[in-house]
Amino acid sequence: MTDSTRIATTRLGEHGPEVGVQGLGCMGMSFAYGPSDADESRATLERALELGVTLYDTADAYGAGENEKFLSPFFKAHRDELVIATKFGLAIHPDDPTKRIIRNDTPYIRQCVEASLKRLDVDVIDLYYMHRRDVNVPIEETVGVMAELVREGKVKHLGLSEVTAGELRTAHALHPIAAVQSEWSLFSRDIEANVVPAARELGVTLVPYSPLGRGFLTGSFAAAEDLTPDDFRRQQPRFTGDNAAANAALLDPIRTVAHSHDASLGQIALAWAQQQATVHDLPVVPIPGTRKPSRVEENTAATRIVLSEQDMSLLEPIAGKVAGDRYTDMGFTSAGRE
Repeated sequence: MTDSTRIATTRLGEHGPEVGVQGLGCMGMSFAYGPSDADESRATLERALELGVTLYDTADAYGAGENEKFLSPFFKAHRDELVIATKFGLAIHPDDPTKRIIRNDTPYIRQCVEASLKRLDVDVIDLYYMHRRDVNVPIEETVGVMAELVREGKVKHLGLSEVTAGELRTAHALHPIAAVQSEWSLFSRDIEANVVPAARELGVTLVPYSPLGRGFLTGSFAAAEDLTPDDFRRQQPRFTGDNAAANAALLDPIRTVAHSHDASLGQIALAWAQQQATVHDLPVVPIPGTRKPSRVEENTAATRIVLSEQDMSLLEPIAGKVAGDRYTDMGFTSAGRE
């Protein structure tokens, strides 16, 4: 392997760790996207690290902790080479295991961090996110507890997911926030109105999740019916019925740009996400998820694609034409509260 295959680096927040400009979303290795091959997933983790991917993203909600357990041996083997990001805030509903509830209260956070530390089998979590915002708990209380975890040496840096610009500013005034994670892609650009400017102003890194539109932007599936019965994307409005057909047609300009760069659709979607760092003048670290070493190679290669002004103009209208919301309940997102 030559140095040219390794991706560039950036920093999480003003005082956070240096990481590769692209991270790896690990959820699908044990949750949400149907059956996975454990050996292939482990090979994917190793290949990602070889290519300079150092931010690995998980959460206690992914498979009810199973994803953290799965990742633990890899994390232990490479502890000083990578940054572990996990989250709290999504809990299994006590009366219905198929549903999730949001909790940000103090006892729950303390219970979650101890459980994650045990499952990950580490002494400290590098980046600890509030996964979703519980509007019934003052954010001052939530971030206050998170800051205590930093002082206690259980967490190094703090992150927030799907927060509004106002929530970010309030949180950052209490304790530095290294990263904000939100959905951001050619299909999902709502955070550009308020969250992105706030992050730039505060020196917070943006970590886009689902930068490939949960795989839809790669052309790997055209509708929910193409997916396995246990795939959670079957429940998302954008991939069902007339919405799916309308959105599939939106891939045409991506195909045009991909052809001109001799690239895949996914690489163009990722190149667009990576290029938002230049467009909006702030660090951006997308975390595409994959379970295949070959896809990691494809994804990281996208960090070296530079889209022209003409390319960006062709891609610009896509988000405004997308049919259907990101989730059935947008209250879980920053856009649902802005």
